[in-house]
Amino acid sequence: MHTIKRAIILAAGKGNRMRPLTDQIPKPLVEVNGIRMIDSVIEALHKNGIYEIHIVVGYLKEKFSVIKDKYPEVDIIENPYYDYCNNISSLYVARKHIDDTIILDGDQMIYDPAILGVEYERSGYNAVKWNSPTEEWLMEVKDGIVRSCSRTGGTNGWRLYSVSRWTREDGQKLQADVEYEFERGNTDIYWDDVAMFLHFDSYSLGIHEMKETDIIEIDSIDELIAIDDRYKQYKEGI
Repeated sequence: MHTIKRAIILAAGKGNRMRPLTDQIPKPLVEVNGIRMIDSVIEALHKNGIYEIHIVVGYLKEKFSVIKDKYPEVDIIENPYYDYCNNISSLYVARKHIDDTIILDGDQMIYDPAILGVEYERSGYNAVKWNSPTEEWLMEVKDGIVRSCSRTGGTNGWRLYSVSRWTREDGQKLQADVEYEFERGNTDIYWDDVAMFLHFDSYSLGIHEMKETDIIEIDSIDELIAIDDRYKQYKEGI
C-alpha cells in the first residue's frame, strides 16, 4: 500500500462557462450554498491529514489571497501560461510535487471526505460505476485495471472524476511525460490526456470507487443554479 503525502489543487482556469459570475471571481472561489468550492476540497484534505497543499493559480490570481489568509500553510504556485494553454500547463508548473500525490481540481464540491483517503494500492482516478449514457470520460476496467478510456463517454463503464492519486514511481513518470509534452508544444490538452491516452501503456492505472453523491463537478452556470438557486440572476435573460 502507498500513502498520500501531499496534494496539488488546480485552480488557474477562467471558468468561461460560468460567466458572467466568473468575470469578477475565480471559479474555485465561488460559494455553493455558503461554502467556497476550493474550501470543500481543502477541508476534505485536512480531514485526511493532508496539509502539504500546492494550489496552482492563474486567472484573477490575486483573489486567492483570501485562501492564503485562511490556510497560511498552503503553497501558491502561479501558472503564467493559463491564458493561452490548457490545464497541462498547471500540472507542468507543479510537476516537481508529483510524488505520492493526490491531484484535484479546485472547482468541485467534496461532500464525503473519505473519498480522499490517503491509503491506496495503485495510481489512478476516483470513479463512479456508470450504467446510463454519459458524455463524460468513461473508463473500461477489468480486474481492477483501466483497460481503455473514451473521451466522448458511452454507457456501462466507470466515469472518471478529477481526483487522482500517483505513487512515487508513477509520479516521476508523469512528471517526465508532462514535461515532454508541454515543452514540445503540446499545450492545448488536458493533463489527464498524458497518462490516459498519449502515454497510456507506461502506466497500470486502477480506480478508486466512490458514489455519485460524494462529489459534484460544477461546469456551467446551469449546473450551479441546479444546486444553489441564488445564482438564477446570472443566467442569460434573467
